[in-house]
Amino acid sequence: MAAAMLLLPLGDTLSKLLTEKLNPVDVATARVVAQAAFLLPAAALLPGRLRGAMLSPIVALSGLLVMITLIGLIGAFAVMPIATAIAIFFVEPLILTLLAGPLLGETVGARRLAAVGTGLVGALIVIRPGPEFEIAALLPLLAAASYALNMIVLRRATRTRSGLTIQCGATIYACLGMVALSFALHASGLSTPDPGALATSAWALILGSGLLAAASYVLIAEAFRHAEAGLLAPFQYLEIIGATAAGFLVFGDFPDRMTWLGIAVILASGLYVAYRERSPAPAAMLDDVPGLCSSVD
Repeated sequence: MAAAMLLLPLGDTLSKLLTEKLNPVDVATARVVAQAAFLLPAAALLPGRLRGAMLSPIVALSGLLVMITLIGLIGAFAVMPIATAIAIFFVEPLILTLLAGPLLGETVGARRLAAVGTGLVGALIVIRPGPEFEIAALLPLLAAASYALNMIVLRRATRTRSGLTIQCGATIYACLGMVALSFALHASGLSTPDPGALATSAWALILGSGLLAAASYVLIAEAFRHAEAGLLAPFQYLEIIGATAAGFLVFGDFPDRMTWLGIAVILASGLYVAYRERSPAPAAMLDDVPGLCSSVD
């Protein structure tokens, strides 16, 4: 899980570099197609890890949510530092906690609701809405909400399927959807991609981002085969460390003090929620029924 969380920011860095040559939708399309090119053969070599129907309506819904998440995140990478976008995105476990009640019928106690509210305040500290506020700052929030909904879909789907099966199926659907969206934008004149004009370096970035994403998802699936979700949840915050390092080394971006304050508030809130979900029965009763972890089941 730690390895996966450190690989993901590297793929995000390559995607941000690609936004200098392509619009975010085309970057998302290229990334998910490259991801499929590496993920599906890798899954074929792990037949014992595949279980259940790969293509079905619920997996298609997961694919749609993957599309929205990718477009939101890559759109954010195009206009803000990676670390800032990832920090805002990490309100996702908090959004998931809120959605667990109405969508899964789970009861969330007052302590975790307070943690959710605190985490959202942290996101506002990072976004800092004001006279110079840009609507693009909401893109990571859109990605976070979409990812949280996808976690709920995964919770349902993994009752009859393995995590790797769903990841492969969702990737296939996301590929089809992103290609169709790119063609539609091209036909309408809103996008004019020219694959033939891309330099070798751009193709290397596309393949690299797809490879890193595929490797990360296989590692996540393997992690969840061997450990409980509650144990693995805190490791996802390593992604912020990797994103900060990559942003500084490649783009010279380093979060300012207010951004670090917001990141600290978000991290503290998310870790508290993860702690409450791992609490033993007597402690959990104080906070009603434990909620969900944000990672891929």
